Amino acid sequence: MSRRFLSKKPRLEDYWRAIVLFGQNVASYKFALAKSLLELRPEAGQLVTLDELAKPFSRNIAAHLKKIDKQATSKSSKFLDACRDFNSGKVSEDQLIDQTVKLGFNNVIDAFHIVGREPIEKSFFVDERKTQGGIKITDEFSMLAMTNHIGSLPAEAEARWRLVETAWSMDISTNLLSIQYDLPSEDLLVVSRENQRIPVTSSRDALNGYQKSRCFYCFRLISLSDDNLKPQVDHFFPHNLKKTGFDSLDGVWNLVLACRSCNGSGGKWANVPHISYLARLFTRNEFWIASHHPLRETILLQTGKTESLRGKFLQECHDYAITTVTHQWQTDEVEEPTF
Repeated sequence: MSRRFLSKKPRLEDYWRAIVLFGQNVASYKFALAKSLLELRPEAGQLVTLDELAKPFSRNIAAHLKKIDKQATSKSSKFLDACRDFNSGKVSEDQLIDQTVKLGFNNVIDAFHIVGREPIEKSFFVDERKTQGGIKITDEFSMLAMTNHIGSLPAEAEARWRLVETAWSMDISTNLLSIQYDLPSEDLLVVSRENQRIPVTSSRDALNGYQKSRCFYCFRLISLSDDNLKPQVDHFFPHNLKKTGFDSLDGVWNLVLACRSCNGSGGKWANVPHISYLARLFTRNEFWIASHHPLRETILLQTGKTESLRGKFLQECHDYAITTVTHQWQTDEVEEPTF
């Protein structure tokens, strides 16, 4: 499915998102490395030493350990223990940096560009630890940093990290994990065993990468960091259908990001999207399913265990919505379709 995500003229931001959104994780180190590179913003050809990389890398891990102590699926980790010791004041920052250089990058640098079982076609750095003690930044990363997407990528990595660590911390079967949308706050929530609603991350941050920073309907550029381009969370099938007994509309399967033109009073508003958008919603949801735990299980629970069942579910939803609301809405695409 990561290949399907990249299938239409993949751009550098698509490759980056494949790494962050579709990688299978046994620890949160890939998220920390992604956020560290975005923070440092090194230039093409620059050697980033492990000492330099260790500072933001360990800081990101230590900060997340304060929120959720489980940052890996393994039972023990000397590196995570060092981060915990730093948080408790047992070791200094210099000592943490030293331990990070020794222990923190053992696997993540080798695995960073692996999606599925193979490396992606573009690399954002080259491993030169054995010869120069660090990683050398490629032209691809510098070009990525110049795109309009760069401001959204840190929030996307953070959202993915929060979802993964929350799932690990709850230590429950993935088929029992449920992610819900909270309309007032526009956050995604996880429901615990005790039926507690735990805020996890902004729905915008979690949704954006799977739409490649494009409005779901017109493909206009949207951005999490630019207020002028900030998207709105839209219920694909209108939220007011809940009044008729359509109870699952707040499920993540029905949430998309739309620009203000498409989602405003002069746009879709409370109408039903044209049937032509249904395949796009199906594709976007399949991206989520391919992103593995935990969004994968949530979508499966909400829409069906097989592709045929999920397609049937969406068709039935559209049939119900159009017979209830009757009005369909469609708009022109202002940019080339990206999914």
